[in-house]
Amino acid sequence: MKIAIDAMGGDDAPVAIVEGVKKFLSEDHETKIRLFGPSEALAKLIETSEQLEIINTTQVVEGNDEPVAAIRKKKDSSLVRAAQDVKDKQSDGFLSCGNTGAVLAAGIFVIGRIKNVERPALMPTLPTKVKGVYYNMLDVGANAESKAKYLVQFAQMGSIYAEDLRGVKNPVVKLLNIGSEEHKGDELHQTVHQELSQLPEINFQGNIEPNEIMAAKADVIVTDGFTGNAVLKTMEGTMKTVLHLLKDSLMTGNITTKLGALLVKNDLGNLASQFDNSRFGGAVLLGVNAPVIKGHGNSQAQTVYYAIKQVKEMISEQTVTKFRNLYQ
Repeated sequence: MKIAIDAMGGDDAPVAIVEGVKKFLSEDHETKIRLFGPSEALAKLIETSEQLEIINTTQVVEGNDEPVAAIRKKKDSSLVRAAQDVKDKQSDGFLSCGNTGAVLAAGIFVIGRIKNVERPALMPTLPTKVKGVYYNMLDVGANAESKAKYLVQFAQMGSIYAEDLRGVKNPVVKLLNIGSEEHKGDELHQTVHQELSQLPEINFQGNIEPNEIMAAKADVIVTDGFTGNAVLKTMEGTMKTVLHLLKDSLMTGNITTKLGALLVKNDLGNLASQFDNSRFGGAVLLGVNAPVIKGHGNSQAQTVYYAIKQVKEMISEQTVTKFRNLYQ
């Protein structure tokens, strides 16, 4: 088993990427890592071995690069070379914490879409208000516009992933909508609801409203990419704002408030950790011919470590093969 990793993707690359690789290799003595980036710089951070190979590249896809243009013009970038490695069957899966659009473009145009999959979808694993309970939401940005058949396939692939990678038996699938009734929403959502209701292979249980997506009522939430991306960014922004306001209120109050802050410090830490989904690695690009994981741009070593494990588990479970068999 081999995993191709873009060493230069992310805010703290290559250090965070390399540290994540080191942690992974300290525990896994079978999986081989093919690390793409400037060999001289990487050699100063990590030693090659039977498990680790450094492949020299001369270009980097920057965060502000136009995705498709970067894929076409930066052929010797660490991101493109790692994706091409999977395309050439030198590696079995691909991980990058770099430019989201470029990772999606590499997954679709370099590695390639599974035959009969209409559109790939980007899917993270997200926390709920119930400790230890998570859900998957897709699409969160791979497609700005969607058709009913796209969302139906998202539900099918998301359900397989939740069972394979998260161990959820018969995962509950719901459709993000403006109301719980089946007639709610526009024509697209009404059509998707009707079609999902007729699929025996998934456990579809109707609509879910935005205010309930963190209530642990669904294992897989299906939506179009535009809405999913907006919802995800709203959630991230709201969480950061609430934690900032809470901290500011506790630390700028009177002596009683500050003493109270000390008393609840551990509880606040536990609350923050409850909503930390770093152990699930990154978002998956479902619907392409190999496991493709997009790590968050600010990923640190621990998140990279879990993302590598995520790629390995998808390879081991043959999740992509199950998608492929579904649409033959």
